[in-house]
Amino acid sequence: MSVARVTEITAESKKSFDDAIKTGIDRACKTLKNVEGAWVQDQKIVIKKGKIAGYRVSMKVTFILAD
Repeated sequence: MSVARVTEITAESKKSFDDAIKTGIDRACKTLKNVEGAWVQDQKIVIKKGKIAGYRVSMKVTFILAD
């Protein structure tokens, strides 16, 4: 039987929500071992001077703790 842990991360991209998700998952996989999945909890657009300046996502990342 495995034990999992969930941690919340936020990632941002100037390109798209999809790129923000990829950036967050890439970073999580470098820091955490045994990443098994993620749930995109929230998406926000950053606006500066009336224009879209960034795409931000909040994710819950699940990873398996070592035995």
